[in-house]
Amino acid sequence: MKALAIHGKEDIRWEERSEPVPADGEVRLRVSYVGICGSDLHYYFHGANGENVVREPFTPGHELSGVVDLDPSGRYPAGTAVTVHPARYGQPVPGLTDRPHLRPGGDYLGSAATFPHRQGGAAELLIVEDQMLRALPAGLPLRRAALAEPLAVALHAVGLAGDLAGRRVLVIGAGPIGLLVVAAAAHRGATEIGVSDLRPEPLARALALGATEPVLVGRDDIADESYDVIFECSGVGVSLTQAVRAARRAGTVVQVGTLPNSEISVNLAPMLSKELRLLGALRFAGEIDDAISLLAASDRFDAVISHVVPATDAVDAFTLARDASASAKVLLALQSDTHDEG
Repeated sequence: MKALAIHGKEDIRWEERSEPVPADGEVRLRVSYVGICGSDLHYYFHGANGENVVREPFTPGHELSGVVDLDPSGRYPAGTAVTVHPARYGQPVPGLTDRPHLRPGGDYLGSAATFPHRQGGAAELLIVEDQMLRALPAGLPLRRAALAEPLAVALHAVGLAGDLAGRRVLVIGAGPIGLLVVAAAAHRGATEIGVSDLRPEPLARALALGATEPVLVGRDDIADESYDVIFECSGVGVSLTQAVRAARRAGTVVQVGTLPNSEISVNLAPMLSKELRLLGALRFAGEIDDAISLLAASDRFDAVISHVVPATDAVDAFTLARDASASAKVLLALQSDTHDEG
C-alpha cells in the first residue's frame, strides 16, 4: 500500500509501505479523505509543530473518513462508512472524569509528540482501535464526514463558553476552525456573529455559514466592549489583545487558536476591570458524535471544503492549504477511485 510520509522540512513522499494487519480489537480502514490542518502544515513546512519535532518518517493526518476494509471481530462489515475519533486517552486522573482529553499521556493520530511517533491517517490503509470508530449515518457523504474532527473541536470550544442563545459573538480568524466555530455558534443560538480576518475571501465563506458581521482587518474597526463572547481562532497574540478589548464586562474569551510556545506580548489588563473569563480550548472529548449528527443534517458545511487534491500531489495540496486567500479546508483524496457514498 501507499502512504504519505514527512521526512523533514518540506520533504513529503508518497511511498510504499507493507500492508498492515489488524490484531484483536483493531480494524483496518481504507481511507478516503484526510483533511490538512494547521499542525500538519507546521510538520511539513517546518519539520516540527511547536516542540514536536519530526524524528522519523511520519504520516500526518487526524481528520479522516473512509470505509472498513477488515474487522476481525465481524462487528463492522466491509464497506461500512466511518470516521475516527483520533485520541487515545491516558490513565484516569481525579477531577478529570468528564475531560478525558486533558489526562496526561495518551496520544493522537498524526502527532509527533511521542516517539515513536503516532502515525496518522494519510495512508491508503490504516489500523485503528475499534473504540475509535464512528459509523456514519446513511446519506452523510464521505467527503463531508472528513470534517467531523475539526467540527468537534469547534463544538467543544463553543460549549466551553456556555449558553450562546441571544448572545453577540465574535470569531477572530476565519480559517477552517474559525469557520466551523461560526457554524457551531449559529447552531447554539447566537443571534449576531461577527467574524474578523485579514482577507475578504474567508469572510465570504463565514457569511455562508451564519456570520452576520464581517470585519476586514485594516479596514473595519471592532468597538471595545461590543461582544458577549469572543473566540480567538488565529493563534496570534495581538488578536488575543483585541479579544480582551472587544469583550463586554463579565464576558468570555475562549482561546481556540494555538498560541506560540513562547513569551508573547499580550495586554490582559482589561480582564481585571471587566472580570472576564479567559478559557483555553484543547481538542474535544465526546463532541465528535454531535459533529457527525450535524454534518448529516445539513450540507451547508460543504462550504468549508474548498479543494480536494490527490495524495499523490501532496506538495501542491500543502502549498494550497497554506494560502488562506485561495483555500479553506483542503482534503487529500487517498484512493484514486474515491467517491462519496450517498
